[in-house]
Amino acid sequence: MTADESQARYVEGITRLLAAGEQVRAVAQVRAGGGLTPAPPAQPSAPPATGGPGFLGVLLNVLSPNITFGRADNAVDWLFFGVGGRGEPDSQASVLHHAVTAAVKGPGLRTLVLGVTDQRLLLGATAPVGLLSNSAADEQAKADIELLGSVPRTAVTARVGRYRLNWKRLRIDFVDGSWLSFHVPLADSSRPLREVAAALSAR
Repeated sequence: MTADESQARYVEGITRLLAAGEQVRAVAQVRAGGGLTPAPPAQPSAPPATGGPGFLGVLLNVLSPNITFGRADNAVDWLFFGVGGRGEPDSQASVLHHAVTAAVKGPGLRTLVLGVTDQRLLLGATAPVGLLSNSAADEQAKADIELLGSVPRTAVTARVGRYRLNWKRLRIDFVDGSWLSFHVPLADSSRPLREVAAALSAR
């Protein structure tokens, strides 16, 4: 299946999430920005962590990602991936990033999809598929999108630009001051990202 045919399936999936009369303006398959990300939504209070792992903790994080040491995790994320988003707990970026994390950590493989309509920015995830699923199941999953969250279109701005070695990065800023980033592989076209940014900029 060609890239245009796959794009049409994503458009189909986003269209199923819309209210009557709402119109799609842009759709893009994306990956969430890595590195430091917005603070998670507020949780019941817990005792604050004290101290830190120092150099040894950072080294162990590099050697084995399964060993976690709080501040060292942040240091490694920043060193290798930079900043993927910013936001206080319960900010728009915090809530959306939490939804993304929950979706991708569930069973099966899922793809993130951004959609822009004349009213909203939508963030969705395709239906989960197995690692060895057939092409028919993969294509059906593209049209079966779960809505992770949405924001009024007038409450966000976006731009595509370079970040470190990635020239295909979409940054979305929310009116509460928080932001998230998304990107596509370097081998993929940045056109869908630019179309999303343009649709969000149009008034």
